[in-house]
Amino acid sequence: MNPNIRKLCAIAAKPARRIIGLMSGTSFDGLDIALCEFTGSGHETGIRLLKFVTRSYTPTFKEQLKSVFARQEANLERITLLNAYIGAYYARLINDCLAEWNLDAADIDLVASHGQSIFHSPKHQRPPDEYGNATLQIGDADHLAVNTGIITVSDFRQKHIAAGGEGAPLAVYGDYLLFSAKTENRIMLNIGGIANFTWLPARAAQTETCFSTDAGPGNTLMDQFVQASFPGRYYDKDAEIGSKGRIDEPLLAALQDHAFFKAPFPKTTGPELFNLDYLRTALKKRATATEMTPAENATPYDIMATLARFTALSIIDAIESALKDAKSLKHKNDFEIYISGGGMYNPLVLRHLETHFGKKLRSTADLDIHPDAKEAVLFALLANETIAGSPKISMGKISFPM
Repeated sequence: MNPNIRKLCAIAAKPARRIIGLMSGTSFDGLDIALCEFTGSGHETGIRLLKFVTRSYTPTFKEQLKSVFARQEANLERITLLNAYIGAYYARLINDCLAEWNLDAADIDLVASHGQSIFHSPKHQRPPDEYGNATLQIGDADHLAVNTGIITVSDFRQKHIAAGGEGAPLAVYGDYLLFSAKTENRIMLNIGGIANFTWLPARAAQTETCFSTDAGPGNTLMDQFVQASFPGRYYDKDAEIGSKGRIDEPLLAALQDHAFFKAPFPKTTGPELFNLDYLRTALKKRATATEMTPAENATPYDIMATLARFTALSIIDAIESALKDAKSLKHKNDFEIYISGGGMYNPLVLRHLETHFGKKLRSTADLDIHPDAKEAVLFALLANETIAGSPKISMGKISFPM
């Protein structure tokens, strides 16, 4: 037997597994690195988050990623180079963390790497063609495994597509195993570049299944607008810009005017749709509807305020629409919302959500998972399931160090 196969079998049989989960989102902030310890699998999964850190990307590296991200046309040579480079780069960051944590590669059983998304193309977002759903993440895991000496599981989204899904959101599997409760209906809301949520009806009266869906733009439109309009800034820290503006209702109506919001659940989307071109189109619609020029009476501060409202309303409308027939709800707001992702730090978006639902949004920290670490933890959990769990949740490709 190949020694790597023998080692993998031994890892699967261990009473506890140490897995490093990696996540790099569409905001390009940096690499989230979560060291987790798992016991069991499936409904018997136990987890401890042992270490967590985010390693920030340099401005130069961010620009390299942006040059190939969500573009109909991109430099193929750069994509090829970045695919290998990112895998080796992730490995260096992991090795640095292990040194800081006084750990060796031998102390870690697996690495679970999401990779870097560069294009997401669900079929519903394209004109009719012969192709199905598709997505692409780069950051080759062989480079990661060889340079860390740790077996690596990666490229999780392809199995979901092969089985008939859209490749996202994958959070439903981890959310269900880690966060479903006996007596509390829960919504696990993640506001990253795209906003998505998982509906977890209480297990004690579970009359419908849980599911996960994208809701619409999270931070992506706001971040892109800030970067284009306020040089030197990557995002609207503490909603400083948006809080100075007013909501432009005609622009908001134009932003909401898209078939995506009427599509059935579950559904996925990405910055391939929600980008500055989308905003420019909405500004033109606004101008036509109001007989104003695209920018007349709409300052950059007003546009930011409107984009924050757009993000919040997309989430609100999606939750209410998705749950309108939920049998486990005793009343309309009979659920708790647990939030994670960078959008949770935008007080303007948060205020819109809390005002509408009439309740304080809680953080996944209340469920013992750092909200910034949640997505990295969920990919670590998927790796645990792939190696030691049920074939029903078996995703990812396995790369051996040698």
